[in-house]
Order: sequence, then C-alpha cells, then structure tokens
Amino acid sequence: MENAASDLPASMIWAEHLARDRRRSVHTIRAYRASAERLVAFFGAHWGERIDRATLARATAADLRAYLAHRRGQGLGNASAARELSAVRGFLAWANADAEAPRLRGPRVKPGVPRPISPAEAIALAEEVADDAAEPWIGARDWAVLLLLYGAGLRIGEATALTGAVLPLGATIAVTGKRAKTRIVPLLPQVRAAIEAYAAQVPWPIDRDTALFRGAKGGPLSAGVVRRSVQAARGRLGLGERTTPHALRHSFATHLLGRGADLRALQELLGHASLSSTQVYTAVDAAHLMDVYRNAHPHG
Repeated sequence: MENAASDLPASMIWAEHLARDRRRSVHTIRAYRASAERLVAFFGAHWGERIDRATLARATAADLRAYLAHRRGQGLGNASAARELSAVRGFLAWANADAEAPRLRGPRVKPGVPRPISPAEAIALAEEVADDAAEPWIGARDWAVLLLLYGAGLRIGEATALTGAVLPLGATIAVTGKRAKTRIVPLLPQVRAAIEAYAAQVPWPIDRDTALFRGAKGGPLSAGVVRRSVQAARGRLGLGERTTPHALRHSFATHLLGRGADLRALQELLGHASLSSTQVYTAVDAAHLMDVYRNAHPHG
C-alpha cells in the first residue's frame, strides 16, 4: 500500500493529506492542488528531471523566486501571486517536514495614502482567512463574515451581532448599527450563498434569538477573532497594515462611489448619521484615482 501511494504524484498525496489530516474544504484542496501541480510542472522544466517529494525537498528561495517570476509573467497580480506563494510554501513544507521551508517574502502593496484594497485583494484576503480555518465550518463562517463586510458594507460589530432572525435570507437583511439604528441592506447573491453555506454547516442550532455567527466552542463569534485572522492572513499575503476588517467596508463604499453611487444612497447603505461621514470617501476615491494616474504616467 505504501509503495502504491509513493507512485502517486506528490500534489495528489499532499491533497489527500490536506483532506485527511488538515480537514481542509473541497474548495481549498482543489485550489492548493492546482498550485502544487503548477509548481511541479515548473520545476520539472526548470530542473530537467522528474519531480517527486524527495526532489521537492531541495527547493531553495531562489527556485521559488524563479517560479513566482514565471507566474507573474503569466499576468498574476500581487494578491494572487501572494496566495500562490502561500500555497506552494505549504506544499514544500510538507515535502520536507524535517527542514524549514524556503523563505521568500511575498509581493507587498505600496504604502501611501489610506486607500481601499482592490476587489482581487479583498477576495484573496477572505479566501486566505477561510483556508486557514481549523474546521471546514469555521472556514465557511469566516468567508461569510468577510463577504458581508466587503459585499454589503457592514461593520465587523454589526456582522457579529446578527442573530438567527435574519434566516431564511431574502434579498435584504435588517442591520442594527450605531445608536441602535436599523437599516435595510441588500444582499448580493454571492453573499447570501456564503451565509447559507455556513448556516448549513455550523454544528449548533441557530435560533431567532441566538448569534448567527458562532465561535469555535459555540458561543457568539468575537470581533477580535476575525481581526486576528485577518491580521495573520494579510501578513501571509504581503498586504499592508491598513488591511483590516474595516478596510473591507471602506473598500465597499469606495468601489460603489467609483461606480457612480449617489452619496445619499451610500450614506443610507453604510448607516452614517451625517453626510459628512460619507463624504470622506470622495476624497479617498480621488486619491486612488491620482495613484492610478501617477502609475500610468510616472512623469505626469
């Protein structure tokens, strides 16, 4: 049996390890296995030999750098490249459990004026947090919570305060914000699907008066748990310190404004008491546009 297993591709053996020992989700296993297969194919051409677990164990930071450059040449952006690097580092760490995996810093977002993270960075962040969860249902929970922040503009405290009364979900949910004000927020199909997938997996019953999002032991999910998960994930992805749960809400607002949303409508969606709180996004959006202009026209 052992000999038969050793004849399997390393990427397949690793995928089985992720499913059996790490209890990763089907989505995570599929994505990580694809990254591992790309790395093996690259090393096969790079080294000119058949790649197995033993040969993977001798990979260096220079080899990883060459692979990352190859993937960047295929059009990968910063966030996607960082996600790829996170996956293949895990693959190499598994291949050589007795030694430290090669160290290579991932792509970093340039520091500058406070600005929203891009849609690709927001989704990569949510995926990274969900993939790192200890249990599949916790991964589904984290994915749903972060999509609520980015796809519906909720504050983290508003998301963790939701109860089972929002179920079954419709096209909108009622959210209680600051000063106990309630507002109606539309739900994108992707956000609704993420919440429903979590609700189908959570191991505790969700009643109307109990927390929708649960912690690992069944109590209400703490906002601090989400913040710490985001902090760890942004480090692995090379995203800046301003990439917080609140930055996802910030990005929701700025991206809507960039698409022509009316300030008054945005004020209602965000639950701002005054329009002046919403108007800050006009300045941020202008700063983001100037960043794009300077990058496109360095001498402009």
